[in-house]
Amino acid sequence: MRVLRSLLCSSAPLLGVFRVRFWDPRVSKRKAWLSLSVQRWCTSEASGLSSDHLSSGSDKYQQLKKHFVRRLKATYHRFHSIPDYSVVCGCHHVYFIKADGIYRIDKRDCTPEPEQVLNLEHASRAERRTRAESEGRVQWTIQRIRLSPHEKHLAATLKCCHTEELKCVVVRLGERNTSILPPHYILLELQSVFSFEWATDDVLFYTTLEGLSSSSVFRLDLASEGSGKVTSVYEETQPDVFVEVALSRDRQILTINCNSRTSSEVMLIDVTKSRLEPFVIRPRQLDLLYHVEHWKGSLLILANTGPGQEYQVMQSPTSEPSTASWASLFVPKPDSAIKDMDVVGDYCLLVLKTPANELALSVMSLRNPKETYIIELPSWACSIETKKPGLADRQDVLEFLLSSPVHPPVPFSLDPEKGLLLSDPGTQTHSESHDKYVTTRLKACSQDGTLVPVTLLHAVPVEDLSQAPLLVHVYGAYGRDLSMEFCPVRRFLLEQGWALAYCHIRGGGERGLSWHRQTRVEGKRRGVEDLQACLQKLFSSGVSSASLTALTACSAGAVPVAALCNWKPNMMRAVTLQAPFLDVLGTMEKADLPLTVEDRDEWGDAVGNPNHRHIIASYCPLHNITPQRYPSMLLTAYSGDPRIPLEGVLKYAKYIKKAIHTHLNRKQNADCESAPSIVLNVQPGANHLGPEDFVQMLEEEAFRLAFLYTELNLDPPQPRRKRKR
Repeated sequence: MRVLRSLLCSSAPLLGVFRVRFWDPRVSKRKAWLSLSVQRWCTSEASGLSSDHLSSGSDKYQQLKKHFVRRLKATYHRFHSIPDYSVVCGCHHVYFIKADGIYRIDKRDCTPEPEQVLNLEHASRAERRTRAESEGRVQWTIQRIRLSPHEKHLAATLKCCHTEELKCVVVRLGERNTSILPPHYILLELQSVFSFEWATDDVLFYTTLEGLSSSSVFRLDLASEGSGKVTSVYEETQPDVFVEVALSRDRQILTINCNSRTSSEVMLIDVTKSRLEPFVIRPRQLDLLYHVEHWKGSLLILANTGPGQEYQVMQSPTSEPSTASWASLFVPKPDSAIKDMDVVGDYCLLVLKTPANELALSVMSLRNPKETYIIELPSWACSIETKKPGLADRQDVLEFLLSSPVHPPVPFSLDPEKGLLLSDPGTQTHSESHDKYVTTRLKACSQDGTLVPVTLLHAVPVEDLSQAPLLVHVYGAYGRDLSMEFCPVRRFLLEQGWALAYCHIRGGGERGLSWHRQTRVEGKRRGVEDLQACLQKLFSSGVSSASLTALTACSAGAVPVAALCNWKPNMMRAVTLQAPFLDVLGTMEKADLPLTVEDRDEWGDAVGNPNHRHIIASYCPLHNITPQRYPSMLLTAYSGDPRIPLEGVLKYAKYIKKAIHTHLNRKQNADCESAPSIVLNVQPGANHLGPEDFVQMLEEEAFRLAFLYTELNLDPPQPRRKRKR
């Protein structure tokens, strides 16, 4: 399901291009693939941590970090074989990713042996010849794979491990027993490719990423003479519009999706026809968001034309896609929100968030839309990942993974015609966790009376959590849901007696589009009020206490967290912020920065609108620091991060240290009050997401845990005792 992902596609501070789904400590890199809604990771402290903070130096965490490296390595090893959808099924072969490249096996062989299709060593030779030796070896990780309709060609995007540089490699596929030596070879490389889809065996459409902007669509024609002809298909002129290409599930249409935060324009290409010319479905209109799927000569359109400008499902003939022909098929019930849409056989499948903040599937017959039924999903499920069907996969069955931050992914398949939902019996290894760990959903009443959902994950009854350490997760921006996928580190914390809370504050997308609209520009303070209400709800419910509570956030999620630290610093003991957006006012004043113009719809125009400037200044974390006792903070930033200016993070660390010093010097009993630790961890490189290297990622997570355990005064967890034989 890629519908709402394209609508949310943007180079905003949240956006990244990876989602970790498979870990193997025996391999130096994490297996990953391209995704538009991702959890961001930060680098390790390999380059050294600043010792310039108010308490002791960062070396006080190092011994404990070594302990957590060992514990986390064992935890990742336990989950190294969780299911994922990185395998691609072709007509005759199955393709999969290993550390050194792409391999495939022949489904027709009784005893298939893997053969290598793409060697990463070969793909990086050109870079090693053109780059200075001082830069070191260039390493690439494989992002996403696409097969041409009859498996004639393979295209794969690669990402440089130390930057956000992208490229696409096009491989000519052959048979092992042919005279071609070698049977598979690289035809060409395309630089800066972001999204790409095959229209035919010889025609590839793709978009390029320049900086943080994607505005150009190109067509590669391999049937032409030479190494392939590249022509320009479309060029977007609006600076706040992000462009990508996508293929419908039935592979009948290719769409060019041009989305900003407030409007959409979709162009359609019928790949079944010889003339692959795009035409516009509905011209751009302010505040109209829509996306398109295809079903038997008609378009299914997910558009925010429902009550309250929420999403509903519309239908239109492909031959006449104008707005006048849009007919409503499905409107969700009040307080339910459509999160995604897919077309499976003759059915439209919708992922819903229910009023109880749980996931559900709505199944609607496209032959008779009145035949609609709801499938309730397991109560522990917090995240759903659907499989993009391969060339040989069944088109009338939906395969998907359900998971939560502490529940490993479980494969499910749905036959919508039979109404049959099945789980994979081969995943019983980790099934005990789905009963052992509890998911409790709470609602906190914010200052204006709005009920804010809170997801609480715990291993003991709520009434026994009063002395448990609590880690609170926050985001609340750009209409994006808080990431709730499985994470071995979160599972480890739960096993050590922690409680984990996920606060779905306004600004995210958990409760629909209006949930985001309420905190755009003038309403940003509501997100901070929501976070405060969530903490109060947790404490009043008997969950932990302020002295045992830590908050964690990344990128734009740092705004409500750091703002609350200014308002109510006594509500938490420690904070960890990764690639944090802390100087909202200073950033929005600089129109030359990559995201300032695009982000005005989210934060406001600090230069051209005095009222917006006043509002931003009222909550901006950097500009509201005051002398008082703050919680301990771990700030991880990246020197070349194009999304988060390093200058703002450095200023924030400097100002907050100065404010704490001023506070302590004013107090008569300053000698009796210990100073909080403000640890600034600045890493080299431009990778907003952190390293792909498994060891470095492990060290970063271990250091974060060492910081939390130290600042919350927790005893280190004891290693598991080996069972006696």
